[in-house]
Formats: sequence, C-alpha cells, structure tokens
Amino acid sequence: MNQLLKEKISKICNEKIEQKGENVGLSFYAFFANKNDDSETLMQVATWWIQTHQLDHFEKATKIKQLISQET
Repeated sequence: MNQLLKEKISKICNEKIEQKGENVGLSFYAFFANKNDDSETLMQVATWWIQTHQLDHFEKATKIKQLISQET
C-alpha cells in the first residue's frame, strides 16, 4: 500500500475517532466515495483488509490505525 493511501486511511480514522469516540467501527468502504471511481485502489484496500489481515466487515478505527502504522 502506498504512503499516500496509508495517510488517507489514518486521517479518516482520526476524524471518525474524533467525531464518534474510540469505539467507532469502520469498513474499508469508509475510505472511498459512494461511487466506484477508483476500482484499483478499492481492490488494493479490500485485499489488504480481507486477505492480508482477515478483518471483519467492521473493525475499530483504532485497530485500523495501528495496523496501518505498522506497515513498512
């Protein structure tokens, strides 16, 4: 996953945590617009979410932030 995408995911996680608290859950769709205008990036995040980390549909934003920060 490229650095810009990691930064975007981290930023969105921070925003959701600030708005709704530490227990807020997200799906990987939270990082995209409501229309599929970037299918390549969507598939990259879906692969990271589903295959690489075997995450549930909804996960806590704090967990996602932690996983993203551990990526090299």
